[in-house]
Amino acid sequence: MGKTSQFLKRQGIEISLRRYGIDALGAMAQGLFCSLLIGTILDTLGTQLGLDFLVRVGEYASAMSGPAMAIAIGWALKAPPLALFSLATAGYAANALGSTTLDGGAGAGGPLAVLFIAILAAEAGKAVSKLTKVDILVTPLVTILVGVGLSALLAPAIGTAATAVGGFVMLATDLQPFLMGVVVSVVIGVALTLPISSAAICAAFGLTGLAGGAAVAGCCANMVGFAVLSFRENRWGGLVSQGLGTSMLQMGNIVKNPRIWLPAILTSAITGPLATCVFHFQMNDPAGGVAAGMGTCGLVGPIGVYAGWVADVAAGVKQAITAMDWVAMALLCFLLPGVLSWAFGLLFRRLGWIRPGDLALD
Repeated sequence: MGKTSQFLKRQGIEISLRRYGIDALGAMAQGLFCSLLIGTILDTLGTQLGLDFLVRVGEYASAMSGPAMAIAIGWALKAPPLALFSLATAGYAANALGSTTLDGGAGAGGPLAVLFIAILAAEAGKAVSKLTKVDILVTPLVTILVGVGLSALLAPAIGTAATAVGGFVMLATDLQPFLMGVVVSVVIGVALTLPISSAAICAAFGLTGLAGGAAVAGCCANMVGFAVLSFRENRWGGLVSQGLGTSMLQMGNIVKNPRIWLPAILTSAITGPLATCVFHFQMNDPAGGVAAGMGTCGLVGPIGVYAGWVADVAAGVKQAITAMDWVAMALLCFLLPGVLSWAFGLLFRRLGWIRPGDLALD
């Protein structure tokens, strides 16, 4: 083992796709959920109920999204305390500068900028941690200077790139609603079930509008789909843990028999274009798309859709919340995912592709 490898191991620095692409990304989504998304929910509730206190609390929570994401990433990377706490500044800078583009316009790259920059700042802080007798000065200084410096250099470019990618996906969905409805719904739904963060992906690229609606449909197809599909094995506990928790619980079973995923995937391929072409179902939550990748986890997806309706009505781009809006939400988020996944599952059970016990949770 070379000196560099020994040094990295001693400082707890693990350079791997799992550490950065799964652990850090998943933690970032949790930080985003505990700040911006909760803040949006509280803001919406406060506005609807006329409670100014909830509105203010929501605003405070939303304002802390950058530090919350960065600290969550640092926690996932096992950063020592001095580096971990210093990431609050790095996260704030990365989120603020990543939310702009190179030409000074509004961008959607705040979360993506935080992901990259917080990882680099955390690893820099870990690299110098406890190497000197004045660690209480060195580690925070290095972490903050690296974080803020990289934010100034890279965050606006990341914001521009993320905005361009997100804008392309949303434009393509508007121009080709059927094809992109299928693609977005299936891809984001699959990401939801994989051990990566669909919420972070949607937030990173600011997926809203029809693309956001297709993403919601795909996530609900996986969560409600697996909950209903596995009901005979897991009963009510499985229905709640997957329908309101996460379909990721099925990953171990998917590895053993990938065909158990087909009912949810096929369902998302149907509900996605229904969302874009038939119901014109849009996700315009003020949180910038993060709720689009949450599905029915804690009912965050439907709540985000509702928050978007409220924001659109307040902005004058939507006249009112209609009965058809509620019908579309009920069908796309709950009824169709359950019915279609159950029907596909029945077919595949008869074909022998899904065997008794294949969907049982430990």
